[in-house]
Amino acid sequence: MLNNLLNLWELIFPSLLETLYMVLFSTLFSVILGFILGIILVITDKGHIWEKPHLNKVLGSIINVARSVPFIILIIAIFPLSRLIVGTTIGSTASIVPLSIAAAPFVARVIEASLKEVNWGVIEASISVGATIPQIIFKVMIPEALPSLILGITLTVINILGYSAMAGAIGGGGLGDLAIRYGYQRFQTEVLIATIVVLVVLVEFIQIVGNLLAKKFNKR
Repeated sequence: MLNNLLNLWELIFPSLLETLYMVLFSTLFSVILGFILGIILVITDKGHIWEKPHLNKVLGSIINVARSVPFIILIIAIFPLSRLIVGTTIGSTASIVPLSIAAAPFVARVIEASLKEVNWGVIEASISVGATIPQIIFKVMIPEALPSLILGITLTVINILGYSAMAGAIGGGGLGDLAIRYGYQRFQTEVLIATIVVLVVLVEFIQIVGNLLAKKFNKR
């Protein structure tokens, strides 16, 4: 029994590392891009600090279109971009490109929703003392919305984890690839169950850490 568990872990561990690698860098890139898009969506909205309704409408439409494309279709559609950036369309590194692009619009909407929760009176007070737009964004809006932002990013990480499992269906590597190759194609049910358990544990861990961080930074 113990030998079987050890053999199973030896099989799962490399795939787990690949999944963590994909999730880490995809989260990093999607959060950077999504943060920029989310901030622009908020400050260009009608009546906000940098009102640009036409830009807001166009950017919002692009984000909505990007969010509507199923991930499995998106990852195939941008094979040429993945090949251009990393030189291949197979493996965990290649999967980071579509994972980042797929998650960025979601992050943008999460950031937008969080920043819109900031009390307008606080922003108005900063405007009255002569704060610049960057100062309002980074010293007022983001600190005020930090707990909500943390929870939103936590949700993003969990979504990317789910996307990474789907990427395994077309050679993306990681736990999803392992579950399909061994658990499904070779009928090794124990491998399939083990990958599900590992994914559930990862999701629980990510959510707990996110909740703790949000609670820590909550000033209310």
